[in-house]
Amino acid sequence: MQVVRVGIVGDFDREKRSHWATEAALFHAAARVGVRLEPRWVSTSSVMAAGGAARLSELDGAWGAPGSPYVSTQGSLNAIAYVREHDIPYLGTCAGFQYALIEFTRNVLGIGDADSAENDPQGKNIVITPVECRMPMREPSRPALSGLGVAQPVPGTGLERLCGSGELREEFFCNFETNLDYVPRWESAGMRIAARGSGGELRAFELPAKRFFLATLFQPQLSSSYERPHPIIEGYLRACARAAEER
Repeated sequence: MQVVRVGIVGDFDREKRSHWATEAALFHAAARVGVRLEPRWVSTSSVMAAGGAARLSELDGAWGAPGSPYVSTQGSLNAIAYVREHDIPYLGTCAGFQYALIEFTRNVLGIGDADSAENDPQGKNIVITPVECRMPMREPSRPALSGLGVAQPVPGTGLERLCGSGELREEFFCNFETNLDYVPRWESAGMRIAARGSGGELRAFELPAKRFFLATLFQPQLSSSYERPHPIIEGYLRACARAAEER
């Protein structure tokens, strides 16, 4: 059976449901795809030093995990930059979505101080901003954007090919979303919006020039099951399997 090695970039916390769900969802998809999965957590501090991200070269895919702020912002950005530049399949969810946008803005658009309001509330180039519209049915103690929300795939995108054209109801667990003022510059640099929220918010994006580079503000791992692996995660793992075959 083919072996597929996936690095989960983040700082594992046994108290986070999303971290356990990430591993479980990968195994759900592996059973469907028919590969032997070897997941490993890659802490952000381990790729903080210059050249540290090169350790990702032995992987067939990388997943930017939820859980911001990371222990090392620079480590997470180093990892994302490495897999983007070396065309290693990437899936980012929640924080993995946010930091993929920060990395793209810094290293592709050349805006070196691009950041999240979580890290630098008074920053000049804040691409990840606090959620404006709180979910009305959320529990008071939970993030502003938590619970089931809408994600509408954009026609012609890889996300639509994976999930279909119908409206998605996905789980969110986040206090931050994107600054839409940057969308024209992101698009001109090769980014494609893959899904929008009910108010036009950016809920997923992809880099179509890459073999697989998709990031979602929602967390598909939270609704995946053995009986019904999430199509995004299944599609991602198939891309990782192809990358493994080509190694």
